[in-house]
Amino acid sequence: MLLRNALGETLREARTQQNRTLRDVSTAANVSLGYLSEVERGRKEASSELLASICDALDLQLAEVLDTVSRTIRTEMAAASAKSAVTANSSKLGLDPARRLDPALRIVMPYNGRPSTPVG
Repeated sequence: MLLRNALGETLREARTQQNRTLRDVSTAANVSLGYLSEVERGRKEASSELLASICDALDLQLAEVLDTVSRTIRTEMAAASAKSAVTANSSKLGLDPARRLDPALRIVMPYNGRPSTPVG
């Protein structure tokens, strides 16, 4: 995940949780509505000054926003790393990672009629 995407998602989530419009926040932050929209969609990189202005308009601490973004990126990277490891291990075993096992599949072990451990 790109920094600008995580930052945009965080800002948009904060704005929508406050039930505020793009127009309201863009006016309060003194930034064009179109540019704020582009920042929220991760299409534009916000300068530090612009980011501070948007955070002020949303009554958010810049440090808290950056911390949230950092945690989001860290979580995404960990998930991607885990997925990559599963794919690599599947490839080593000759398995097709895109192929899913049938959930109805059951493994049956032979039973010779005698339990291996005493019952009772």
